[in-house]
Amino acid sequence: MGTLYYGGSATPIHIDDRALAHLKVVLATKLRRGESFTVSWRHPDDEPRGRSSIWMHPSIPIRFVFDDPEPTELSREWIEDLAQSANSSGGITLVAEHIDPAPEAKEDAAPQTVDVTG
Repeated sequence: MGTLYYGGSATPIHIDDRALAHLKVVLATKLRRGESFTVSWRHPDDEPRGRSSIWMHPSIPIRFVFDDPEPTELSREWIEDLAQSANSSGGITLVAEHIDPAPEAKEDAAPQTVDVTG
Protein backbone atom coordinates (compact mmCIF):
# COMPACT_ATOMS: atom_id res chain seq x y z
CA MET A 1 0.00 0.00 0.00
CA GLY A 2 1.55 3.28 -1.12
CA THR A 3 1.00 6.70 0.38
CA LEU A 4 0.50 10.11 -1.20
CA TYR A 5 1.33 13.18 0.88
CA TYR A 6 0.01 16.43 -0.53
CA GLY A 7 0.73 19.97 0.64
CA GLY A 8 1.16 20.68 4.32
CA SER A 9 -1.46 18.11 5.30
CA ALA A 10 -0.23 15.46 7.68
CA THR A 11 -3.11 13.26 6.52
CA PRO A 12 -1.74 10.53 4.26
CA ILE A 13 -3.74 9.24 1.30
CA HIS A 14 -3.29 5.47 1.03
CA ILE A 15 -3.35 4.05 -2.50
CA ASP A 16 -2.32 0.65 -3.79
CA ASP A 17 1.34 0.76 -4.97
CA ARG A 18 0.46 -0.17 -8.56
CA ALA A 19 -2.31 2.43 -8.78
CA LEU A 20 -0.06 5.06 -7.18
CA ALA A 21 2.72 4.36 -9.71
CA HIS A 22 0.33 5.01 -12.59
CA LEU A 23 -1.17 8.07 -10.94
CA LYS A 24 2.34 9.44 -10.32
CA VAL A 25 3.14 9.40 -14.05
CA VAL A 26 0.00 11.36 -14.92
CA LEU A 27 0.36 13.82 -12.03
CA ALA A 28 4.02 14.50 -12.79
CA THR A 29 3.29 15.06 -16.47
CA LYS A 30 0.45 17.51 -15.85
CA LEU A 31 2.20 19.38 -13.03
CA ARG A 32 5.40 19.67 -15.08
CA ARG A 33 3.29 21.43 -17.74
CA GLY A 34 2.01 23.84 -15.09
CA GLU A 35 -1.54 22.48 -15.24
CA SER A 36 -3.93 22.40 -12.26
CA PHE A 37 -6.72 19.84 -11.87
CA THR A 38 -8.57 17.71 -9.32
CA VAL A 39 -7.98 14.10 -8.27
CA SER A 40 -10.99 12.23 -6.87
CA TRP A 41 -11.50 8.80 -5.34
CA ARG A 42 -14.08 6.78 -3.42
CA HIS A 43 -13.39 6.10 0.23
CA PRO A 44 -12.34 2.53 1.00
CA ASP A 45 -14.77 0.22 2.78
CA ASP A 46 -13.00 0.64 6.15
CA GLU A 47 -13.58 4.44 6.15
CA PRO A 48 -16.81 6.44 6.40
CA ARG A 49 -18.81 6.20 3.18
CA GLY A 50 -18.15 8.91 0.59
CA ARG A 51 -15.56 10.30 -1.76
CA SER A 52 -12.79 12.88 -1.66
CA SER A 53 -11.18 15.29 -4.12
CA ILE A 54 -8.00 17.33 -3.90
CA TRP A 55 -6.92 20.27 -6.05
CA MET A 56 -3.54 19.61 -7.63
CA HIS A 57 -1.38 22.66 -8.34
CA PRO A 58 2.30 22.83 -9.41
CA SER A 59 3.25 25.03 -6.43
CA ILE A 60 1.96 22.58 -3.81
CA PRO A 61 4.47 19.93 -2.65
CA ILE A 62 3.66 16.29 -3.29
CA ARG A 63 5.42 13.13 -2.13
CA PHE A 64 4.87 9.53 -3.23
CA VAL A 65 5.89 6.71 -0.87
CA PHE A 66 5.82 3.12 -2.13
CA ASP A 67 5.94 0.04 0.09
CA ASP A 68 7.52 -2.08 -2.67
CA PRO A 69 11.16 -1.10 -3.23
CA GLU A 70 11.00 -2.27 -6.87
CA PRO A 71 9.19 -0.13 -9.47
CA THR A 72 6.06 -1.69 -10.94
CA GLU A 73 5.64 -2.42 -14.64
CA LEU A 74 3.36 0.26 -16.03
CA SER A 75 0.33 -0.20 -18.25
CA ARG A 76 0.17 2.32 -21.10
CA GLU A 77 -3.61 1.80 -21.35
CA TRP A 78 -4.20 2.64 -17.67
CA ILE A 79 -1.97 5.72 -17.90
CA GLU A 80 -3.91 6.87 -20.97
CA ASP A 81 -7.24 6.30 -19.16
CA LEU A 82 -6.07 8.39 -16.20
CA ALA A 83 -4.59 11.09 -18.46
CA GLN A 84 -7.82 11.31 -20.44
CA SER A 85 -9.83 11.81 -17.24
CA ALA A 86 -7.27 14.42 -16.10
CA ASN A 87 -8.07 16.45 -19.21
CA SER A 88 -11.81 16.41 -18.50
CA SER A 89 -13.64 19.10 -16.53
CA GLY A 90 -14.09 16.59 -13.68
CA GLY A 91 -10.34 15.94 -13.30
CA ILE A 92 -8.73 12.59 -12.59
CA THR A 93 -11.00 9.94 -11.15
CA LEU A 94 -8.92 7.08 -9.83
CA VAL A 95 -10.35 4.02 -11.57
CA ALA A 96 -9.41 0.36 -11.55
CA GLU A 97 -7.04 -0.97 -14.17
CA HIS A 98 -8.59 -2.80 -17.11
CA ILE A 99 -6.97 -6.21 -17.10
CA ASP A 100 -7.72 -8.48 -20.04
CA PRO A 101 -7.05 -12.17 -19.34
CA ALA A 102 -4.68 -13.96 -21.69
CA PRO A 103 -6.58 -15.82 -24.45
CA GLU A 104 -5.56 -19.23 -23.11
CA ALA A 105 -6.35 -18.33 -19.49
CA LYS A 106 -9.42 -19.92 -17.93
CA GLU A 107 -12.00 -17.74 -16.22
CA ASP A 108 -11.41 -17.53 -12.47
CA ALA A 109 -14.24 -19.21 -10.55
CA ALA A 110 -13.54 -16.93 -7.56
CA PRO A 111 -12.58 -13.49 -8.93
CA GLN A 112 -11.05 -10.93 -6.59
CA THR A 113 -12.11 -7.30 -6.36
CA VAL A 114 -9.49 -4.67 -7.20
CA ASP A 115 -9.52 -1.78 -4.72
CA VAL A 116 -7.55 1.12 -6.17
CA THR A 117 -8.43 3.48 -3.36
CA GLY A 118 -6.37 1.71 -0.74
